[in-house]
Amino acid sequence: MERMFKNGELFVFDLDGTLYEGTDHFDYYANRLLIDVPEENKQAFLDDYEKMKVGDHLVKIGKAYDVKRDTILTLDPLSLRVVKVEKWDGEVWSDENREELYSEKLSFDFEHMIAIGDGWWLPFAAAKHYGVGNCYPRYVETKEYMVTEAFKLEPIPGVKEGLATLKENKKMVLVTNSDIDDVGRLLKELQLDEIFEHMVTSAKKPSKTDEIFEKLVEQYEVKPEQVVSIGDNFINEIAPALQKNMKAIYIDPLKPEFKHENLVIVSSLGDCFQI
Repeated sequence: MERMFKNGELFVFDLDGTLYEGTDHFDYYANRLLIDVPEENKQAFLDDYEKMKVGDHLVKIGKAYDVKRDTILTLDPLSLRVVKVEKWDGEVWSDENREELYSEKLSFDFEHMIAIGDGWWLPFAAAKHYGVGNCYPRYVETKEYMVTEAFKLEPIPGVKEGLATLKENKKMVLVTNSDIDDVGRLLKELQLDEIFEHMVTSAKKPSKTDEIFEKLVEQYEVKPEQVVSIGDNFINEIAPALQKNMKAIYIDPLKPEFKHENLVIVSSLGDCFQI
């Protein structure tokens, strides 16, 4: 990791789950969605969500969810192609059916084909399965809650100082799916509002990640191998970077055993600044 920080010229950071930690906002989102779940499904929704949170459910971070077909998709971590299809009850599709409907690389959006890259999408998938039509208003409510005094961000020890030091010699960019108003408030509360010289908000990752990376490489006149993508969402930030020969730092408290020569896995962003 030390070599990555030394040789990297452009550092591209995610926001949610990267520059701050905590899961209270995901639980708040789930509780708001629960209001819209049909009464007969409410307990099942809660039970499934609790299992998802501890990794005891088919719906897990790193998989994908096909809303229309109500299927859970296991992906090859780098190519993001479907290698296994399961129904909500655990029934596995045959290889023939999988190849027929999921032979191409997936195209993700925020409505029909979902990349379950972080904790936001666990209650979303459960809500869709149990009959909620439109989840977006509850997401907006959750974002509004996150800028009230009732919500407390969890700054990561050492990150503010580490980023300030890194900024002295490196280019720093923020790329996030959050909108510009949310980003401004969150960065101000984290005291990181002076860190990034360039921000891409409402980025529509992962569908636009490749395009954003290409523009940043051109804009900053760097080689792909001089770019370091840092985030907690493998599908959104890590796989696209590795495919372009960029470096990547993946934040995952579970420290998965996936290995790649251009990848470092850490439990927290704070680990990066202990070197």
